[in-house]
Amino acid sequence: MRNILLSVFIGFTGFAKAQNPIVQTMYTADPAPMVYNDRLYLYTSHDEDNSTWFTMDNWKLYSTDDMVNWTDHGVVLSYNDFDWTSGDAWAPQCIERDGKFYMYVPVTSRENGRPAVGVAVADSPYGPFYDPIGAPLVQTDWGDIDPTVFIDDDGQAYLYWGNPKLYYVKLNEDMISVKGNVVAVPMTEASFTKRLNDENRPTQYEEGPWLYKRNNLYYLFWAGGPLPEFIGYSTSDSPEGPWKYGGVVMSREGGVFTNHPGVIDYKGKTYFFYHNGALPGGGGFNRSVCVEELKFNKDGSVPELKMTDGIKEAIASINPYIKNEAETIAWSEGFKSSQNKEVGVFVTAKKDGAFIKVREVDFKIKGANKFTARVGTTHNAPVYMEVRLDGMNGPLLTTIKIPRTGGSNRWQLVDAEIPETTGKHDLYFIVKGEPATDLMYFDYWKFAESKK
Repeated sequence: MRNILLSVFIGFTGFAKAQNPIVQTMYTADPAPMVYNDRLYLYTSHDEDNSTWFTMDNWKLYSTDDMVNWTDHGVVLSYNDFDWTSGDAWAPQCIERDGKFYMYVPVTSRENGRPAVGVAVADSPYGPFYDPIGAPLVQTDWGDIDPTVFIDDDGQAYLYWGNPKLYYVKLNEDMISVKGNVVAVPMTEASFTKRLNDENRPTQYEEGPWLYKRNNLYYLFWAGGPLPEFIGYSTSDSPEGPWKYGGVVMSREGGVFTNHPGVIDYKGKTYFFYHNGALPGGGGFNRSVCVEELKFNKDGSVPELKMTDGIKEAIASINPYIKNEAETIAWSEGFKSSQNKEVGVFVTAKKDGAFIKVREVDFKIKGANKFTARVGTTHNAPVYMEVRLDGMNGPLLTTIKIPRTGGSNRWQLVDAEIPETTGKHDLYFIVKGEPATDLMYFDYWKFAESKK
């Protein structure tokens, strides 16, 4: 299966319809979606390039309102933001309550070298997040990873987590303290189905719980073993269980030995997030987040999903007449995400032929007649960016020469007149230059509307 996925995602022959993985500018894992003010936010962990272990130092944020173009908002929290931790920024989840945002993260405690769940708070989904308690929120004997948080209709919040055991605790209304004792969920065959030949793990539950509610039925999605993991689910009439095993949601596929579910309702549909190893260089320690639409059976059961190219139809369009961040991307190749204090997040073209595709750009009836981009390069040799419609060889709007600015902290606006362009199109930015690293830095783009 992994070879099939890679054949879809590598090279210029298969990218036109691909949407998965949804981030191509760095490795991401452990997706945690959240909806706020009609926008979908996706918090992820971040596998460092060329990792040979879970080398993960921070958490990233992406967002969308159309499910095909994703904006990179950069690093929003690091394990270094907790004074009591020594590393390991693993699977997070963020939730909003009363205008504040609470991010629950597993990290390693400096005091005892064991995993613990911490909490960080912000006034915006974009951060900055800070540690309000200066200590772990919860820590048991071992395996305190993969927290999932859920607020029920009555206002009671719950936190589930754990590998190899599964725990939950109620949260107080302040979301940064617990109510009552930590509860160990019974590992029964009825709840999580039986695992064979493993005395230490009586069921197939492994890790990565995700709590979700639909039509008064509670769903607990989870990663199941033995490795490589599948994703299963269990249901209950209560957020405290008892849980009843429901079946397999996603089988063992994707070229990685872990997986992690994230389920969210958005604009009338339900979406299922997961990760695999489909990007070039991908694997068990270099993972990438993907998404599928999830449709339930009439009886509330969950049909098994396969990993596909992803969401094919946009549910909104891009306005080209406002500033659009270059890191808003439907698909790309040869670009890497970057971040600095001068401009925040931007993208860097790493090679000749690097490109970005943006879907469903609506120039409307009046149309556009001018293009502007904020760009830069360090190279003396000429570097150009083509702007095309609807394909790598589609109609050419303009070719701009990238000015030598001297670094990613120095930028210049470049303007170009373009043929009048109307209607909806996919937009392509294609970089051309002599083979070199870091050919071009790209911050944002916009078009000017015709005045006729």
